[in-house]
Amino acid sequence: MATNDKKHIALYPGTFDGLTYGHLDIIQRGSRLFDRLIVAIAHNEEKDPLIAMEDRLTVLREETANLNNVEITSFYGLTMDFAERLGAQYVIRGIRVVSDFEYELQMALMNRTLNPRVETLFMVPSAAFLHVSSSLIKEVVLLGGDVAKFVPPSTERFLRARLKVSLGGPGG
Repeated sequence: MATNDKKHIALYPGTFDGLTYGHLDIIQRGSRLFDRLIVAIAHNEEKDPLIAMEDRLTVLREETANLNNVEITSFYGLTMDFAERLGAQYVIRGIRVVSDFEYELQMALMNRTLNPRVETLFMVPSAAFLHVSSSLIKEVVLLGGDVAKFVPPSTERFLRARLKVSLGGPGG
């Protein structure tokens, strides 16, 4: 294996408004592929996040504390500008279904135009989490369902508190 002194730095951006085990699967696997993995929460008020930024940062830091080469932060603006500031050569995007791919492909092509020095890499979560999305998790929580198989306990606590729903449903 050829050695290279260049550090391979990847950025995994997202809103993480309801961190799922699918997100964590990609973070764990990404941490093994790169010397440094920066997980960055995008400030995107158009998406109307349910969980406060500080709480999302806390959850991510708690859930990745055992991964020494993973850093958690947040950012404003264009992902490719942020990647450039970090010195990241790669941006990781998770895809689960065909509709994700169509959207992410358009975004990757735009990002390549904005900054051709940064490659977009698509990662697929483990099969057990392919059907899990943050929006679906929120809907299940809102209806009082159990999401423990899909999200860390801290995520579930924040969602239940914000939605004012206990396990078993509204008033349950």
